[in-house]
Amino acid sequence: MDTDDLEPRNKPQALRNLDPMSIEELRDYIADLRAEIARTEQAISTKQAVKMGAEAFFKR
Repeated sequence: MDTDDLEPRNKPQALRNLDPMSIEELRDYIADLRAEIARTEQAISTKQAVKMGAEAFFKR
C-alpha cells in the first residue's frame, strides 16, 4: 500500500497571517476571496447543470 493513499486528498490550507497586512492589503485580500467564492459558485452551478442533464437523460 502506498502511504500517499492514507493522506487526505484535499489538505486544508493554512490560515494566512493577517497581522502584518495593512488595511488596504486586507481589503485587497477580501476582494480576492470574494472573487474566488464567485468562481467557485459558478463551478458548482455548471456541475449541477451537467448533473441534472445526465439525470434527465438516464431517467427516460
